[in-house]
Amino acid sequence: MTASPPVDPGAVPTAARSLAPDIARGFMLLLIALANVHLWAYGHPLGPRGYPRDLTVADQVVTLLQMLLVDGRAYPLFGFLFGYGIGQLARRRADVGMRVDAVTRLVRRRGWWMVLIGFVHGLLLWSGDIVGAYGLIAVALAVVLVRGSDRALLGTAAVGILLAGLFYSGSGLTPPGPPAEALLPSTTVADPLAAAAARFPEWLGIGVVLQAFSVFAAVAVGAWAARRGLLDDPGRHRRLLVRVAIPGIAIAVAGGMPFALMAAQIWTEPSTGALVLGGFLHGMAGYAGGLGYAALFGLLAIRPARGTGPVTSALQACGQRSLSSYLAQSVAFAALLPAWTFGLGAGAHVWQTALYAVGTWLVVLLVAAWSARTGYRGPAELLLRRLTYGPRRTSQPAASSG
Repeated sequence: MTASPPVDPGAVPTAARSLAPDIARGFMLLLIALANVHLWAYGHPLGPRGYPRDLTVADQVVTLLQMLLVDGRAYPLFGFLFGYGIGQLARRRADVGMRVDAVTRLVRRRGWWMVLIGFVHGLLLWSGDIVGAYGLIAVALAVVLVRGSDRALLGTAAVGILLAGLFYSGSGLTPPGPPAEALLPSTTVADPLAAAAARFPEWLGIGVVLQAFSVFAAVAVGAWAARRGLLDDPGRHRRLLVRVAIPGIAIAVAGGMPFALMAAQIWTEPSTGALVLGGFLHGMAGYAGGLGYAALFGLLAIRPARGTGPVTSALQACGQRSLSSYLAQSVAFAALLPAWTFGLGAGAHVWQTALYAVGTWLVVLLVAAWSARTGYRGPAELLLRRLTYGPRRTSQPAASSG
């Protein structure tokens, strides 16, 4: 009698999810909101990393802090957590005996659906979308992420970090002529249909290709970490997490300082060489910061005897609905800031957009916490799971999962 093929276990039930990745995702959404929101503003001549050149003192302070702690640090954290999720997905299916090629096809299928979701998000709302970029990474690197050796994953990460540094080295340079007044020109277009048409090439070039190019290393590191369960059982790996968290965040601050001073218009006339070197160091240090943040939240997730508090529970709820929360932030920004809606981003200051980002994240956090208490799942998560696993995900054999 031939044994039945193993059954795909589907998505992890909410109650069984690891705490550390989810609270890291919840916090990550604040960083992403801060990293993105100033790009919705327009009407100022731009300098390094899309920050205005005509900054007030308050703007300088916010820009300096965001460059040291947010810019180039949020997306490596996002990439690490995305890769960690793929590693968990692969490990869970290996435990039930699914074939590696079936798991690889599953990762690719999920990646293609993410590309489609990212396309819709980019076309309708935000051309700086990251969902499509991570979907493309899942499709392109599925074999390495699922079946690659540790050496292959770390080698991919090393190459990717170097390439990211080279990419960042040019991010402080401006083309000849008057400085641009919007990094994403679609935000300045008043006609909604014309703005959507302008967003497509922005999404394809900046949102997908460049962002995938700059963060795929973090995805590989995340998959490597998931094989060791570093965030599944952080108490067991406390010493390693401490060794990553403290130096990682310190390197992010120290390595990012020169470029941060340039973006904040404190170092006002850097040479071209200084801009290139500062951008390179900023990108390399950003990876250290992203991994440092991931390790820090692993440490914070080591459960005390009394259980989790309300802040941790809210972050966890937000992280469990990270895709829905991410899209909700774009809805909030698009509702007020671009020219094709109310145009409040015209001439907005960095400190003003940062406050709006924090307020938006807090509202999303509260809604996520309420959803967790009332038993509502994230709509975008439900959609992606339905598309990936189908309506009867627990009854699909491994042979048909691709």
